[in-house]
Amino acid sequence: MDQRPGIVIAGASGRMGQMLVRIVATSDRARLVGALERPGHGWIGQDVGQAMGGAALGVTVTDDPLEAIAGAQGVIDFTSPAATVALAELAAQARAVHVIGTTGLSEADLERIAAAAHHAVIVRAGNMSLGVNLLVQLTRKVAAALDTDFDIEIVEAHHRAKVDAPSGTALMLGEAAAQGRGVALSDMSDRGRDGMTGARAPGRIGFAAIRGGDIVGEHDVIFAGEGERIVLRHVATDRAIFARGALRAVLWGQDKAPGAYDMADVLGFSSGADAMD
Repeated sequence: MDQRPGIVIAGASGRMGQMLVRIVATSDRARLVGALERPGHGWIGQDVGQAMGGAALGVTVTDDPLEAIAGAQGVIDFTSPAATVALAELAAQARAVHVIGTTGLSEADLERIAAAAHHAVIVRAGNMSLGVNLLVQLTRKVAAALDTDFDIEIVEAHHRAKVDAPSGTALMLGEAAAQGRGVALSDMSDRGRDGMTGARAPGRIGFAAIRGGDIVGEHDVIFAGEGERIVLRHVATDRAIFARGALRAVLWGQDKAPGAYDMADVLGFSSGADAMD
């Protein structure tokens, strides 16, 4: 009997979904057991491998998450906020590890996801790559070392089809900068400037978003002082880095206690997780 954990991919037809299908289907540490799409999607009822234009993988695309998750040990989810919240509750019922790469989640969404984490492992991150999570750690340390004489600006670039801004990764970086400074990002962020905005206020953390072409993901954290700038940068050129990180996360979560985790936990950067007793 195959002891590898069975993984369901939500949003299988999307850019990340297809990459995840390929990564999981060829893994020697996991099995692809489900592929989810929204009701009415053209892939419903087709083998996911054939729908992607390749060989059959023996997994039929379905719009029934309850059926797909029932026998799975993990769900990888880069979809939409509403779909993610619903999947979190179903994955919790099945005690399946839920890896969430969805961005644009509201405070209400996060509260429902946190409730689901009382019953199952949830790993949520705005970015699953090793490099970005190293950048988060560096951002926090540099922000802690520099005072408000250094202005912080976060500039991110993504493909034209991305629907949310700032990106989840940019917000991760902003949170890291705010933590380094000992402030709340919600109190100090500038999300957009247009017209006569006045001079930049000291201590603010600025965000700028670029959208165009097929840019996979670029993030700069700029610390701008008088006479010098420090720029921390990460450039993604292949979406596979996010898929590999997500697979690593869902495998990591298999023996963990229920709770809310992030990629810092998966990569061993944090001292502990918000696990439930």
